[in-house]
Amino acid sequence: MAGKLMRAVQYDSYGGGAAALKEVEVPVGRASKGEVLVKVEATTLNPIDWKLQKGALRPFMPKKFPYIPGTDVAGEVVEVGPGVENFKPGDKVIAGLNVGIGGGLAEYCVAKIDVTVPRPAEVSAAEGASLPIAGQTAHGALICAGLKFDGSGPQKNILITAASGGVGHMAVQLAKLGNAHVTATCGARNLDFVRSLGADEVLDYKTPEGAALKSPSGKKYDAVIQCASAIPWSVFEPNLSPDGKVIDLTPGLSTMWTFAMKKLTLSKKQLVPFITSPKAENLAYLAELVKQGKLKVVIDCKHPFSDVGAAWAKSIDGHATGKIAVEQ
Repeated sequence: MAGKLMRAVQYDSYGGGAAALKEVEVPVGRASKGEVLVKVEATTLNPIDWKLQKGALRPFMPKKFPYIPGTDVAGEVVEVGPGVENFKPGDKVIAGLNVGIGGGLAEYCVAKIDVTVPRPAEVSAAEGASLPIAGQTAHGALICAGLKFDGSGPQKNILITAASGGVGHMAVQLAKLGNAHVTATCGARNLDFVRSLGADEVLDYKTPEGAALKSPSGKKYDAVIQCASAIPWSVFEPNLSPDGKVIDLTPGLSTMWTFAMKKLTLSKKQLVPFITSPKAENLAYLAELVKQGKLKVVIDCKHPFSDVGAAWAKSIDGHATGKIAVEQ
């Protein structure tokens, strides 16, 4: 495909939100050793996409501009690089791209095979593209919480905040597969939705009980999967079991400070900053759960490639139920 041009969406500097995105034509990439070139069928957005644009990780991960965002894709292999034996042109795949490099909001992208897995025929492109970050974050956080997915281990009491969101709605289902008693928080309009996912107790976060994160049955939490933002440690602490932990999926400076202080004081109650580490075996496991109907991926909305700005703005708004997809 040397010399061929493709459509892509990019931005040229920090800031600007959806208005700063522009559609361009750029050369199609080439698959190098250990890589595949994928014709993208669907990309899903994650908060990290627009946070990078705002410069949230600028001190640690400065961007090279222009930058094509998007890290979670599903599509079809059209070219394999040298040494690639487990994929061939025509294979349907799910891939997680390096967040520092991006490239998902384009007609084609290059993906490393160690974060690329086959996509079962029963899994749609939008469903598959929802798994690399959101699915693996939910799964990894629950493993960090001590859940076992092989039926072993005692039942744990788990709180999941923002349970109707992209990570949260999968975390509820995975926690139930891990034999947990699940308390979940969400907005009033999503109470029935979160119950339908299997949550045992659901709290409206705008009520006094929901804001205080108190379990209606009086249970103390062995772990909290913290998908929301701006909830102080002082709210979590009285609701934790003696050795309970809060796993913060969007850690900031206050999280790191509390984490350090809890370690320093040898407190049994811990605040744990969590950043997902994508692995092909975990991604394949999640895809198999979707295939078997054990994990339902909810797509809030699907936008055509020509309407990426609306998808971007909705992600920034932060009230999507499930995932936001962009389809080719």
